[in-house]
Amino acid sequence: MTITPPVPSQRRRRLIRRLALWLPGLLLLGGLIAVVLHLGELQRFGELMAQAHPLWLLAGCGLQAATYVCAGGVWYLALDRAGSHRPLADMVPLSLAKLFTDQAVPLGGISGTILVVHALTRRGIPPRVAMAALLVGLVSYYGAYLAAVLAAIAVLAIQYTVNAAIIAAAAVFSLIAVGIPTFVLLVVRHAGTRLDKYVARIPGARSLLATIADAPSDLLRDPALVGGTMLLQLAVFLLDAATLAVVLAAIGSGGTHLPGVFASFMIASVAATVGPTPLGLGTFESVCVATLALVGVRLEAALAATLLLRGLTLWLPMLPGLWIARRELRPGVDGSPRLSDDHVSNP
Repeated sequence: MTITPPVPSQRRRRLIRRLALWLPGLLLLGGLIAVVLHLGELQRFGELMAQAHPLWLLAGCGLQAATYVCAGGVWYLALDRAGSHRPLADMVPLSLAKLFTDQAVPLGGISGTILVVHALTRRGIPPRVAMAALLVGLVSYYGAYLAAVLAAIAVLAIQYTVNAAIIAAAAVFSLIAVGIPTFVLLVVRHAGTRLDKYVARIPGARSLLATIADAPSDLLRDPALVGGTMLLQLAVFLLDAATLAVVLAAIGSGGTHLPGVFASFMIASVAATVGPTPLGLGTFESVCVATLALVGVRLEAALAATLLLRGLTLWLPMLPGLWIARRELRPGVDGSPRLSDDHVSNP
């Protein structure tokens, strides 16, 4: 297949579109830092960042490593239940690669799903079984996410306060958390019908329809499997929240109420999910700082902890994620092809 490189004008338009997506988040993040440093103490903020205890930060890295083990464990359990057992050690790197791909090619999670299905197929997993494992992961992820968000709102309502903005964001997120798995299950159930014509209009979705339609649905009807994978997904959120608690301890603000830290992380995650900026840039940081301040953390400490958290959870995994993704997309010794432009289209 011959691919014609984009002309310079197309490249400029594409660059402008991408800058337009990133600019609001960058401005929001810059404004947040400026406001916090104006209201707080610039010198105190610098001291907090400089005195971050390396052992606590190392503990944060350990917690983040555990999140990838849990994420890989979801696919491990699903494949094992389908009779296609693979070692857990093979699944863990794929969770890093999926994180990078979803961020680099933001197609609503489709790009990362394509990568993982491709990688599992290279390992000898039938495509229909690989897609079934990903569907189990999708349903369990949103189920655990919704449960964690409801728990966070309960913590704020009982011990602190809940404003209209939090309720509105949670309502929008609830629609997403229920709507996406429901939509995918409808695609599975009504494959080959008129619904396919509408789904095929979604960028990047056409190539997934046939595999989704052929995926065995019995895994989604296994309560033990769905329940076990939901617990693993919930563990990921708890480990991420624990990472926030650890970076607060690293800068000397470790006495914060742990349920309040958990609530802060989850509400910030909801804001990043429903917000308009890529990676939740600016949105996550603003809401996390505001909610941490609500539960008793000083502004400059909240900002320092949030920036450290984002470094550990988002920016640090990008390089290994890129390396693993590139490795998975290379032709294998079995002659498996690269992921072509028929599977992923540029946004």
